[in-house]
Amino acid sequence: MEEKEISQAVIGRLPRYFRYLGELKDQGIERVSSQELSDIMNVTASQIRQDFNNFGGFGQQGYGYNVEYLFQEIGRILGLNRDHNLIIVGAGNLGQALVNYGNFERRGFLFKGVFDKNPQLYGKKIRDKEVQPMENMEKFVETNQIDIAVLTIPKTEAEKVAERLVGCGIKGIWNFAHVDLRVPEEVQVENVHLSDSLMKLAYNISRSRSSWEA
Repeated sequence: MEEKEISQAVIGRLPRYFRYLGELKDQGIERVSSQELSDIMNVTASQIRQDFNNFGGFGQQGYGYNVEYLFQEIGRILGLNRDHNLIIVGAGNLGQALVNYGNFERRGFLFKGVFDKNPQLYGKKIRDKEVQPMENMEKFVETNQIDIAVLTIPKTEAEKVAERLVGCGIKGIWNFAHVDLRVPEEVQVENVHLSDSLMKLAYNISRSRSSWEA
């Protein structure tokens, strides 16, 4: 049976559902309706039902959703029912901040190694991980079953590093370098351009200010 193609817009909302459901679960709430989720998340109840129907629905009409079950099911869809081993390439401020952010581990994203080309950083500990030279990267990926590489390096180096990672079997790249990487289709890339997000915020502020002054 052919797997249903899910739009990126729907996939993009799943982490928000997962996060809000986790908060409801922590509050001890056992059931929630699509309208209640709508009020919390600022997404229409109709959109929520449509999104969930892509995966079978999860609820009963007039009865709502079981929070714990829905939380677990969306986690499974997102691949959070198993651990993912990560490495960081680039031990600068951003790379160090990501390793130090403990919430990733709660979601099953486990940083196993940190790599950089700067010899002055070799042996420096970030949490309990020592920064290693780039020469060790391929062997480390292969022997430690690394799923995801996180790139926090200049864009001039990102393409070459990505090629090396693809060559040693990496499955996904979380890319903070300011370049859109081109990799084979079987390798998943999530490009994160922080300045793009900030410019979008600036645009919305500007537009909002214009409406006030009109």
